[in-house]
Amino acid sequence: MIYEGKAITVKEIEGGIAQLNFDLEGESVNKFNRLTIEELGAAAESLKGASGIKGLIVTSSKDCFIVGADITEFTELFAGPEEELVANNLKANSVFSAIEDLPFPTVTAINGIALGGGFEMCLSTDYRVMSTVAKVGLPEVKLGIFPGFGGTVRLPRVIGADNAIEWIAGTKEYKAPDALKFGAVDAVVAPEKLEAAAIALVQQAIAGKLDYKSVREEKTSKLKLNPMESMMVFETAKGFVAGQAGPNYPAPVEAIKAMQKHSGMSRDKAIEVEAKGFAKMAKTSVSASLIGLFLNDQALKAQAKALEPKATKVKKAAVLGAGIMGGGIAYQSALKGTPIIMKDIAQAGIDLGLNEAKKLLTSRVNKGKMKADKMADILNAIDPALSYGDFGDVDLVVEAVVENPKVKDIVLCEVEDQVSEDTVITSNTSTISIDLLAKNLKRPENFCGMHFFNPVHMMPLVEIIRGAKTSEETIATTVGYAKAMGKTPVVVNDCPGFLVNRILFPYFGGFCALVRDGADFQHVDKLMEKFGWPMGPAYLLDVVGMDTGKHAGEVMAEGFPDRMSHDFRTAIDVMFDDGRYGQKTDKGFYTYELDRKGKQKKVKDASVYEMLKPVVEGSKEFTDEEIIERMMIPLCIETVRCLEDNIVETAAEADMGLIFGIGFPPFRGGALRYIDSIGIEEFNKMADKYADLGALYVPTEGMREMAKTGKKFFG
Repeated sequence: MIYEGKAITVKEIEGGIAQLNFDLEGESVNKFNRLTIEELGAAAESLKGASGIKGLIVTSSKDCFIVGADITEFTELFAGPEEELVANNLKANSVFSAIEDLPFPTVTAINGIALGGGFEMCLSTDYRVMSTVAKVGLPEVKLGIFPGFGGTVRLPRVIGADNAIEWIAGTKEYKAPDALKFGAVDAVVAPEKLEAAAIALVQQAIAGKLDYKSVREEKTSKLKLNPMESMMVFETAKGFVAGQAGPNYPAPVEAIKAMQKHSGMSRDKAIEVEAKGFAKMAKTSVSASLIGLFLNDQALKAQAKALEPKATKVKKAAVLGAGIMGGGIAYQSALKGTPIIMKDIAQAGIDLGLNEAKKLLTSRVNKGKMKADKMADILNAIDPALSYGDFGDVDLVVEAVVENPKVKDIVLCEVEDQVSEDTVITSNTSTISIDLLAKNLKRPENFCGMHFFNPVHMMPLVEIIRGAKTSEETIATTVGYAKAMGKTPVVVNDCPGFLVNRILFPYFGGFCALVRDGADFQHVDKLMEKFGWPMGPAYLLDVVGMDTGKHAGEVMAEGFPDRMSHDFRTAIDVMFDDGRYGQKTDKGFYTYELDRKGKQKKVKDASVYEMLKPVVEGSKEFTDEEIIERMMIPLCIETVRCLEDNIVETAAEADMGLIFGIGFPPFRGGALRYIDSIGIEEFNKMADKYADLGALYVPTEGMREMAKTGKKFFG
């Protein structure tokens, strides 16, 4: 044994060829934590001094190669001074460079996922052989940073600057054929042939049939671009990527700037440029938010995984009520491999649901994401029905009829008599109390809410709503089904509006009060979109539907009269009373016309201002800061209330619900992380400026206490 540690071992395997193997003790995956980096450095030193070694292959004993850096450790480092971050990166990079500088040829055998630092490890060797089942990529800009272990230096010198920009700014994971086409790997083989292929490749290099020294020279030298070529590649890319990423996500453009700056430098100087740029990005609030989201997502997945032992696998599902929503649920279930019955009381509903599924599948086929025969298989997995004939062997039912408690009560009681005693029944309700709907059920322990967001195929969140009598097995089974559908489930407790709508309607309340006091709704929309929302509040109401907004607002007002009822006629009331329900009627705060592709296009409608005059009581000129504060404060405080009321257990669940459910700006991290970024004491002071606007703007006692003790929601 040449070297033995807890993450890495090095041994000679045959004919002077050594094997450096990653197998991080106590973990299901390999990752670059402090221990692994330290051991890699020690292994490189041992190899450098080992006698008789002529070549090296790098392997992994895990199913993946290396998933990347240990983000939990990196967040601690990111909290330190920028200079320390630069120094830490340079120290880590010296380890990768030591592997690259070994006095014999090196080959990495990529058996599985190699992302971020994992792929940067692969780039540090002379050659790379990839399994047909592996994936590689540099997705760091998703976290608001860019590659920091030499990725911006080595990848352009391996595949060319233009391709490296595409890889790094695009964050895509590449399968073996594409990686080979780009030249990022040198060979692709079947999994069982991987190690033998790596050995054969290093043997060719040892025999002089491959010039590994010239390969290494190209990787460690200046990028081979003349000044004109350099300007064309980098300047064009910066403009395009900036337009794609937008002003709130600086990392992709900064990565290109770093590559441009160090393109005329040899490896070690180039790595210094990368390290400084990496540290700069790591210290941004965007990076803190995006890394926080990543960790929150990991926490949600861990919570869902913990429920697995109590779950029953859903082998067959059913949805009650076809139409657009039912069709969307049926499509998503069948697409992800769970056959589903789609029942309605009328053939017209069945036709509407099937047409929705066909439309979505046809779109996938037209975009080349699916073959036509696969589309047929998925449609065959949707079983349309006008009766309960085949409900006896269904594992889970999603009730998706109209949002009316009386109708839902009739349907739920009816279906309960048609399914087995173990079948889980769920309601796709957005506002109606789960305990109310469970009142007349014989087996309320088998019942919970399963709130999908529209459009089902695009929205990642599903709220799983626990009633007072809902069993853990029911929650676990429903969470498992949501995961199988490719969704992110968040378990919440029952209350009016549950989590997302309960938080959204104070935001709409802030909007209605602004319009009442004289704010221009179009200016509010533009400003909140600039803040980071995918659409402003008026546009969002048009998309949600004014009838839905009116109904849900009344439910919220009844549930939380102290802060969600209002004593004035609102802009929503005006739109509703005039039948301007938004996109569904082609008229709302805006009018909607079909563009060339047949999609609804938002158009300004000057007549709306005349319609709103009766509900506008003021004529105040608002600063942008005032508008943002009046919109965001109610939403943020209600999020805190949901946490304090135990509607969700953790801050992570609350923030992820908002990001996945209503498009809260990801670069701001969620409502609770947004409060943290301002500081709880400063946030409370900001809210107190608007105390005259009512209870929506009053911080909770818990928030006051947090300010006294300096607590945060995260960290």
